Amino acid sequence: MNQMPEIMSLAAGAARHAAQRQATLATNVANADTPGFKARDLAAFDPDDGFALRRTHAAHFGVGSTQLQAAVLRDLPADPNGNSVDLEDQVLRGIEAARRHDRAITVYRNALDLMRASLGRR
Repeated sequence: MNQMPEIMSLAAGAARHAAQRQATLATNVANADTPGFKARDLAAFDPDDGFALRRTHAAHFGVGSTQLQAAVLRDLPADPNGNSVDLEDQVLRGIEAARRHDRAITVYRNALDLMRASLGRR
């Protein structure tokens, strides 16, 4: 009984995804003036990403990586220097990621409060 309830695992995975997306967007903003830099973003959160198989021993068969990969945004026009970072777009994406992170943390806290209340430790 040392496992986290599924709702809490799901909320924790959503929070990790949102945090990694924020880091990707911050990299985009930091490279807004770098010639040839292409803006990147993560795919939408998939609950199965957090539950993928992991290789825990060298003798086990390899499985896919659980690290999310940022994909280049292809629909953004590039500047004359080849840079495709649009600061307004990045700010809006950052706000969306922050809201998703806050929502995931709220779900996690509420599930934890519910568990504590059911154990009589509130």
